[in-house]
Amino acid sequence: AYAHRAYEAPQGEVEITLAQIWAELLGVERVGRHDHFFALGGHSLLAVQLMERLRRRSLRIEVRTLFVKPVLADLAASLSSHHEMAVPANLIGEQSPAITPEMLPLIELTQGEIDRSVATVPGGVGNIQDIYGLSPLQDGILFHHLLATKGDPYLLVSQMAFADRDLLERYLAAVQRVVDRHDILRTSFVWEGLSRPAQVVWRNALLEVSEVELDGSCGPGDAQLKHRFDPRQHRIELGRAPLLRFVIAREPGSARWLLLELQHHLIGDHTTLELMHAEVRAVLEGREHELAAPQPFRNLVAAARLGVGADAHEEFFRGLLGNIDEPCTPFGLCEVQGDGRGTREAQRMLPQALSVRLRVQARRLGVSLASLCHLAWGQVVARSSDREQVVFGTVLFGRMHGGAGGDRAMGLFINTLPLRLDLDGTGVEASVRTTHARLAELLVHEHASLALAQRCSGVAAPAPLFSALLNYRHNTPAAVSASAADDVLPGMEWLGGEERTNYPLTLSVEDFGEALGLTAQVAEGVSADRVCGYMQHTLAQLAEALERAPNTPVRELDILPPDERAYLLEELNRTAVTYPEQQCIHELFEAQVRQAPDAVAVVYQDQR
Repeated sequence: AYAHRAYEAPQGEVEITLAQIWAELLGVERVGRHDHFFALGGHSLLAVQLMERLRRRSLRIEVRTLFVKPVLADLAASLSSHHEMAVPANLIGEQSPAITPEMLPLIELTQGEIDRSVATVPGGVGNIQDIYGLSPLQDGILFHHLLATKGDPYLLVSQMAFADRDLLERYLAAVQRVVDRHDILRTSFVWEGLSRPAQVVWRNALLEVSEVELDGSCGPGDAQLKHRFDPRQHRIELGRAPLLRFVIAREPGSARWLLLELQHHLIGDHTTLELMHAEVRAVLEGREHELAAPQPFRNLVAAARLGVGADAHEEFFRGLLGNIDEPCTPFGLCEVQGDGRGTREAQRMLPQALSVRLRVQARRLGVSLASLCHLAWGQVVARSSDREQVVFGTVLFGRMHGGAGGDRAMGLFINTLPLRLDLDGTGVEASVRTTHARLAELLVHEHASLALAQRCSGVAAPAPLFSALLNYRHNTPAAVSASAADDVLPGMEWLGGEERTNYPLTLSVEDFGEALGLTAQVAEGVSADRVCGYMQHTLAQLAEALERAPNTPVRELDILPPDERAYLLEELNRTAVTYPEQQCIHELFEAQVRQAPDAVAVVYQDQR
């Protein structure tokens, strides 16, 4: 009811083109010139696809413009001719006898540093396709890999089972075909002896598959594999491509084969995993010829280096964070250089009625549902850190400025950057609009470095600017089980996966299109399930306020569910107890002596 305005047909070629694209992307029969992108169900994932389709028609739009002018007629008037950013060509040819500094436009290395990098690759120069620098988040993840002395917080693990060995071999062969297609899956990382880390794309990189034997008396096979290759203790070598490792084993007492996959976060994100599963499935079904030409990851590195400049990033983050001079650490969790050990996870689906109410309010206000969730999480952070000016990390999609084909390229596109919100006397509706605008501004700087952002605040290193993270994820139906493997072929079963971060408090909002879920990962000492409860209750409070009293001060949103409020205020304060009021303390002591004469009363050093 809120989505459609009075229909007026699009006018002119640009409006008609834009309306056609919206109709396809949003699944709407007809789109009028006064319709609103977010009111029709648009979100950041669809925004990337919108920009890609406009790019193919040589039309260009700034990301921020879509958020500021989401009405079709306004947006169409803002479109301009698109000129793709010129990505410097890869100058390393298959027959190049050597690699020199002039051949590497996306990294500055001396000849000696290049030679050291070449020496790490089997086959030397002949097996090197490209060398370039790291994206900002890759830099951060490499830092945490080097910081961890045991295990690796950014090693992702997943497991599958196969009915027989032949099916397993077919699956591994399909994965190898996908590795052969994509540069990032054939990339290794070099940093020792270099002034800056480099990533090296190999021309040929074979999957490493290890076979192990499992003991039938030591419990389920998948649990044995998970324990033996637990990322809390296990690491993989980053200097050898691909950064995918497979371990296979026959399941004890069964004909099935188990597969454990270790993939390093340096080479992929959530979208990459989905794209990989989709391509593996296409290969297994004999549809490899239908796959689109792969997009090189170097385009993203070029966008990060040649796009929005460091001066513009710095000006933006100084304005956002300049007066923040204390770390924002909810629940007192301030260790952001951990390796994810001791982290507890909890998951829950939100009631469908609440999901519907939230979507209705987002569409009524013409904002993304992610904006409502960021505001709610901000209030949870505010109440649990006892501050009204809060900063937390948000995971940005990273594909808005990823260049041509950015919506289907593999690699680590996401980035984590700080979002600052003021949870004060401002009304909830105005706060939602402010949050939406802040996120739109942040998207322009999606490839900024987190280290640069922190330097623009008043929080001096090594203290962290923030310790909580929000990850709003759009999950395609195939990714609901974290893998499209379930329906690839009969005889294949997805057994689960695990990912962690170095942050002690992470909340992921799982958007399944209609349903909404929450996943909390929290360091020891705080209940992950309670964190999910706080978020659910705050979202319910937010929906209620937007429906009935949109001018309610945002600081008044309560995060405590009724049962926890009753427990804290009533149950824990129920201290009334009957005791013999007429007896003195020494008489109570004598009574205890009579009751337990042999019990120890006092211990001092070695005396009892």
